[in-house]
Amino acid sequence: MKTTRIALGVEYDGRPFCGWQVQKGNLPTVQGSLEVGLSRVADEPIKVVCAGRTDTGVHACAQVVHFDTHAQRDERAWVCGVNSNIDKSISVVWASPVSEDFHARFSATRRRYRYVIANRRVRPSFAAGRVSWEPRLLDEGRMQQAASHLLGEHDFNSYRAVACQAHSPVRTLHRLDVRRKQDLVIIDIEANAFLHHMVRNIAGVLMAIGAGERAEDWSREVLEARDRRLGGVTAPPHGLYFMSVGYPSEFGIPQVSPTQLVW
Repeated sequence: MKTTRIALGVEYDGRPFCGWQVQKGNLPTVQGSLEVGLSRVADEPIKVVCAGRTDTGVHACAQVVHFDTHAQRDERAWVCGVNSNIDKSISVVWASPVSEDFHARFSATRRRYRYVIANRRVRPSFAAGRVSWEPRLLDEGRMQQAASHLLGEHDFNSYRAVACQAHSPVRTLHRLDVRRKQDLVIIDIEANAFLHHMVRNIAGVLMAIGAGERAEDWSREVLEARDRRLGGVTAPPHGLYFMSVGYPSEFGIPQVSPTQLVW
């Protein structure tokens, strides 16, 4: 029987989950919940592949996944049917048939993340679990200057987790912007791909510089050292959002703007 490859756009609040990937011990994961819902709608076992795995507590505004199925369903059935059968912290936003050579992870050319910091003396309440918190005053100008040292293609070994399994630490940063919106400091970062904990480690370095602990050139010194032990503290996960992923136009992946609710 012929199979069809379907791509989905997915958003989720990462707080209830132990990350994206299915794990031993029946822990709650985004992948696990999504596969249960898809399997019910398709009436067959479904396995999904995502554009970028997220850690415990990390959110996504425009995750892209693909799966293969024998089931014949229209777009509305995939979206509404799956949303009726998954954890309410996850929403399928769109569904679209794609060619067999499309791959949610390997076909991606760019990915964009946002890191949001509540920068005030008092801890956040309404935004708890949705932003990071830094009570020390951050200088976003110093952070932006430090960020400029990381643009381009580099060996980011100092900015990845020790347990990172990527074969090469070389990545290309296309954009790294820091801005303030009242009590929020927002870091937007775009690259061809990311290493494990790379965004959170960059955020940790920039926050130390913004707080005056380190000089603006420290970001470059860490980069050139190629040693994770010199990289400082990994920023908390809950301020991190997977914002979007880019693909070549021939795949016809919908270009849906991330929700405007994320600052």
